[in-house]
Amino acid sequence: MKEIRNILGWLGRAEEQSILKDAQKHVEETYMTVHYFAESVKAFIKGDLQAKMAAISNVRESEHRADLLKGKMVEQLSEGLLLPPDREDLMHFANTLDKIADWTNGSARLLGFIEEKLPENILTNISLATDLIVSSISKLKEAIEAVSKNDLKKAISDCGDVDRYEHDADDQKKTLIEAIIHAKLEPATLLLTYQLAEYLEGVTDKIEDAADFVKVIAIKSK
Repeated sequence: MKEIRNILGWLGRAEEQSILKDAQKHVEETYMTVHYFAESVKAFIKGDLQAKMAAISNVRESEHRADLLKGKMVEQLSEGLLLPPDREDLMHFANTLDKIADWTNGSARLLGFIEEKLPENILTNISLATDLIVSSISKLKEAIEAVSKNDLKKAISDCGDVDRYEHDADDQKKTLIEAIIHAKLEPATLLLTYQLAEYLEGVTDKIEDAADFVKVIAIKSK
């Protein structure tokens, strides 16, 4: 029987191990970007401006580290150390993770501009949307770890959970936007908060894209 290579769980040459190690670091840094964003939202809801801005700074720095890791991986992949299908798969994987970090950083940037105290129902819905992002990225991380260990059944199950979180995020965005529209906000705050709602749901979209890729890898590895 022909062996199917699993790019998230190779055991090969030293060069392959180096790229895989950077890929794992990229996963962890992307996860931390979301973690720091969740901290910024909690601080914002509490009205702790200093903690909010510190967490937003951490998001920006984490996203930058993730970008550097992606650049290093792209450079290594361009040297042709891997077979073409593996290069293409790993490049796509790196790009999907990069978009999660980018959109999370964009969400943090918008949050940083919001200075007006928001109504409680809007804050509650922002918190719920953020919780969905955290749950989604946690499941994605579990799926990646599972597929790297060839635990394909768990990986596919975790990816299914990510899909469900994304659907919940769609509904949550509608609820949040409805709360924003009916609130009496200053025009600038209204625009920023509306954009934040779009970005929050966008992060879960990007996480789902990454999960879809992991699911494909898991199915191909069966």
